[in-house]
Amino acid sequence: MRMTKQEFLSSSGIQVQVLELWLEQRWLVPEEAEAGLLFGEIELARAHLIRQLKDDLGANDAGIDVILHLVDQIHGLRRVLTELREEIKGR
Repeated sequence: MRMTKQEFLSSSGIQVQVLELWLEQRWLVPEEAEAGLLFGEIELARAHLIRQLKDDLGANDAGIDVILHLVDQIHGLRRVLTELREEIKGR
């Protein structure tokens, strides 16, 4: 499901200024389309994670950078392991 910027703001519960900051920091990387930015489920999940890290755990911006980088690495490794497993099955 793709959302416009306004739909994303409504679904995520964050303010425009916060979204602009998170986009600038590249914590969220929505799809760019002719009509504007399009946000998906991944961006929504990341926004919820960022809010939890900030509000519930008190993480600062540097900590969030590190955490998001590690989460991205984990997802990348899972993808590689899945591809490797499929390749091994095919032999």
